[in-house]
Amino acid sequence: MKKFLLTCALLLIALLLAACGGGPGGPGGGPSESGGEASGELADQLSVYNWADYIDEQILVDYQEEFGVEIIYDTYASNEDLLAKLQAGAEGYDVIFPSDYMVSIMIDLELLAEIDLEQFDNVENMDPQFMNAPFDPGNQHCVPYQWGTTGIGYRAGNEYFEANPPESWAVMFDPEILSQYSDGGINVLNDPRELPAAAAIYLGLDPNTTDPGELDQILETILAAKPFWKTFNSEDYPSSLLVPDEVILSHGWSGGVAQAYYETYDDEAEDGNWYYSIPEEGAVKWLDNICVTASSERYNTAVHFMNYLLDAQVGASITNYTYYGSPNLAANEFILEEILEDPSIYPTEDVQEKLIWLTEVDDDAALLYDELWTAVKSSQ
Repeated sequence: MKKFLLTCALLLIALLLAACGGGPGGPGGGPSESGGEASGELADQLSVYNWADYIDEQILVDYQEEFGVEIIYDTYASNEDLLAKLQAGAEGYDVIFPSDYMVSIMIDLELLAEIDLEQFDNVENMDPQFMNAPFDPGNQHCVPYQWGTTGIGYRAGNEYFEANPPESWAVMFDPEILSQYSDGGINVLNDPRELPAAAAIYLGLDPNTTDPGELDQILETILAAKPFWKTFNSEDYPSSLLVPDEVILSHGWSGGVAQAYYETYDDEAEDGNWYYSIPEEGAVKWLDNICVTASSERYNTAVHFMNYLLDAQVGASITNYTYYGSPNLAANEFILEEILEDPSIYPTEDVQEKLIWLTEVDDDAALLYDELWTAVKSSQ
């Protein structure tokens, strides 16, 4: 009888432990290989792969000190670089930050883990307009991180721009206009979707076009303008090109140009050296996201870190550093007033109506975009 009661007790304990532990995606998780998670505990390390200069690294230090998780941090320059790294078999990364259209590509390729929003206490902080996006219905794989636009940064006080404010993409693509000021230096984003999208919008075409004839027009437009461009840089252009005045105009992301403005801000003049323009033809609007890789063995720690980034004060710290818009409504209380009131970071409604999302294209069109980009980069 005692043996029977002992067996029942052990069985009951086992069932209770199983219920508390959950499955692979549950709160408790399960043991994994060395360096992974013990049941109910955070892993010793977490590998984070993010865009360059896209978080205040003090946030990483604070997380490490508070929770005892060492953050292994690495950066990439474009969505395509991120995709190539994962497709090449890199399995060490846990948390990544792909943009909208890349999320849908990675979902199709089964490169992202599914998440459960009930595990995110801070998801209630998010602005509903950035949740349940078409590229990730129901936020089954990612949560929003930062958003912004892609436009034109130009040097304040430049004689040419004083007389001709860059209100059109023509300043980047029209050879006749380029010839008048390009000696000062022009940078374009080293990005195989963003640059063709800008050319497409300039031509009045859909930046997500899959029409071979329209892609040929886009290529011809880029190749005609390329001799006037000095650099292709999307990784560190604010600090390496804009702030030191290595160029006078740059195709750029809103926050990157804002960083250059505030880094060159003069208290006496009450102004910075760089202005930002969203061209009259329209521009790309994008949303970057926080996701867990499908290969991660530290899912629970990844979710814990993601939830930490959704905290209102942490979210504000990110935006106060990057100068990109925050999809975290609760963070507004802590975001610097000059950022919240800056229309280059938070565009007015009439400007927002001209903004366009980049979307995933099918495999055949993706091949055409690859060929277009190869032609752009290989041309002299």
